[in-house]
Amino acid sequence: MTLEFARSARSTVGIEWEIALVDRATGDLVSIANEVLNDLRSPDGSAHPTITGELLLNTVEVVSGVHNTVAGAVADVAGQVAEVRAVVAPRGVDLICSGSHPFGQWFNQQITDKPRYDRLIDRTQWWGRNMMIWGIHVHVGIEDKAKVIPIMNGLLTYIPHLQALSASSPYWAGVDTGYASNRALMFQQLPTAGLPWGLADWEAWENYVDDMTTTGVIDDVTEVRWDIRPAPRWGTIEIRVCDGVSTTQELGAIAAFIQCLVEWMSTRLDAGENVPTMQPWFVRENKWRAARYGLEAEIILDQAGAERLVTDDVRRLIGVLSPVAERLGCLPELLNLHHIIDAGGSYQRQLRVADAADGSLPAVVAALSTELESGLGA
Repeated sequence: MTLEFARSARSTVGIEWEIALVDRATGDLVSIANEVLNDLRSPDGSAHPTITGELLLNTVEVVSGVHNTVAGAVADVAGQVAEVRAVVAPRGVDLICSGSHPFGQWFNQQITDKPRYDRLIDRTQWWGRNMMIWGIHVHVGIEDKAKVIPIMNGLLTYIPHLQALSASSPYWAGVDTGYASNRALMFQQLPTAGLPWGLADWEAWENYVDDMTTTGVIDDVTEVRWDIRPAPRWGTIEIRVCDGVSTTQELGAIAAFIQCLVEWMSTRLDAGENVPTMQPWFVRENKWRAARYGLEAEIILDQAGAERLVTDDVRRLIGVLSPVAERLGCLPELLNLHHIIDAGGSYQRQLRVADAADGSLPAVVAALSTELESGLGA
């Protein structure tokens, strides 16, 4: 199978942000995405071009255009969130983003009526119905498809950094799971989700998609739901490992980190260097550690097995990547990674709110709503 890779300007960036709809009074999820999307139609009746539905009717997704800067992409999706808020506010509905809803129950949620989702639920059953998860997807443009697989393999080293910084799903169906990102472990239960297989080159990627299509595992390439995947239609690498982030400040910081990592690796390939990788068992262990311990995870750094606290390595990488960020125009956003570390990640803030409110999870939802509206965390 030949998969064409669209032309894309180098290190351009796009963001997809999944937003949950919650009742203002109770904090519970509400399944009104169809009504919201209908209200957002143009006067001629056409659907909104960049605000769409998702698997569950309690969710809308906002999708940026292609931008040269992270600031431009964040402003794009933030403007769309404001459009959604204007529609839902009169209905008594608020907006939040986190990797999971603190107390929502899967059996109360409605599935979007699309053949694609019907097939997914029919095949995956209980696991599929439990996908009450929200995330961000960051696309970075790659100008040469020969770079895609080496950069994707290199990015696996930084999965724990991204997982820890974005972790925002400590609760599941009203239970404190003890994990910073329960979403990470839930999502990988789906077929073709989770960590990508080790691939040598673009041809190996084409062979994988061909095998999965031939055997009926997927109908098209978009059903490969890896934590990091090639996106041939857009000419990008798509990073999907992150939990849903609660503020535009965090969104910008994490997107800048991703954009800088990709550009940094791309520059190394231009110089004829290899992009370092790690053993797949180290990559898998790192993902689990970051999901479990979040910003307190001690992670494996290299093939030799050296270890370091993830926050210490993020601070090191900010220094390494700052010249790249200056070139890309995202240094202020990259430096906001310090704020996530200093003020606490979303999972930590949620736990603090619940503790201060005698365990009230509706109070956590209210805090998430305030954060999303203000754009800032604690």
